[in-house]
Amino acid sequence: MPTTTEQNATQALKVIDTLDTDIIISVQTQLAPLYDRYPILATDYFGVPLANILVAVFIFFLVLGLRKLFTKIIIVFLQNLAKVTETYYDDRIISALKSPIRFVFIIIAIHLFFLLTFSEPEVIKNILDTLLVYTLFWAILSVIEALRGLVYQATAKFNKDLSKEMGNFIIVMIKILVGGIGLAGMLMVWGINVTAVVASLGLGGLAFALAAKDTASNLFGSFALLADRSIRIGEWIKVDGVEGVVEDVGMRTTKIRSFQKSLITVPNSIVANSPIENFSRRGIRRIKMHIGLTYGTSSDQIMQIIQDIKSMLQSHEGISQKDSLMVNFDSFGDSSLNIFIYTFTHTANWAKYLDIREDIHIQIMSIVEKNGSGFAFPSQSIYIEQLPEKTEQ
Repeated sequence: MPTTTEQNATQALKVIDTLDTDIIISVQTQLAPLYDRYPILATDYFGVPLANILVAVFIFFLVLGLRKLFTKIIIVFLQNLAKVTETYYDDRIISALKSPIRFVFIIIAIHLFFLLTFSEPEVIKNILDTLLVYTLFWAILSVIEALRGLVYQATAKFNKDLSKEMGNFIIVMIKILVGGIGLAGMLMVWGINVTAVVASLGLGGLAFALAAKDTASNLFGSFALLADRSIRIGEWIKVDGVEGVVEDVGMRTTKIRSFQKSLITVPNSIVANSPIENFSRRGIRRIKMHIGLTYGTSSDQIMQIIQDIKSMLQSHEGISQKDSLMVNFDSFGDSSLNIFIYTFTHTANWAKYLDIREDIHIQIMSIVEKNGSGFAFPSQSIYIEQLPEKTEQ
């Protein structure tokens, strides 16, 4: 016994067939006087009167030529309706529907062409019906994409930090579901029993599961990343030897933009099971250096330089005063007296960090110069205890 859906579909097809029949009768009624006045128009080519061929070609190109105008009329009408509401999502939906609506007129043009030439075989009818189903689900997917911001708002209520990642995942899952339904609809147009096809897939379920085990592990890896909040889009991370900024956390892979601007795609299973160094969450950055003074520097000068550098760091607005700050005479080097400097900036931003470190370097140079010392460079001193005596020739 046919289901309600099948009954509705059959009823819709009957209505369409009735409309097609009315169009043919109307056109042929208009063409009948032309056949009497110009007998050449009644000449058959491939079983189709010449007049019908000319009218079909004219209608085909007329619809194609006016489809932009028709689309604009529909879009403007919908936009006027959307002005009643305060939200901007209806405007995004209307913009998203523009391309599917334009494609519908192409289908109409093709349908009218074959209808007027009495040459719409079953295969052509199935192709046009398939294109209609395709356009319908294309429109649905476009609407889903237009509502992406709405999904982000919904996921932000659960987790504001991961709203985009969770939203992207939900949208992908919805698109896959809608795409699957659309594919099933297109198969049904051709008389393919979708239920039988799905049931037959169960025979190869084990083989498919084995082949898709990596995909499954990447999928669960994406769940783990979302649950652990290990990374977010826009963060600077280093994982499994890959360093860069996270651009996207998908269902299967994580996309990282390296500092050389290349896009690196890492499977989520690797990201989830590898140590992740997240530079964006450290809050501060370390400055660690050794400066070498010449051996001509006295102990009093070294102590004064150390004190001046420490005072400068303690009063510097770019240095974190809550973290370690050390300035010490570290070692006697081969060609220098080494002072060890260890501190942290109050920001993790790389550009700001470089500016702070540059300013500190310049101030250290001024302190060393002010105290009458200088920076050492690798050198060697050679001491000759005795020169060989000259022998008389």
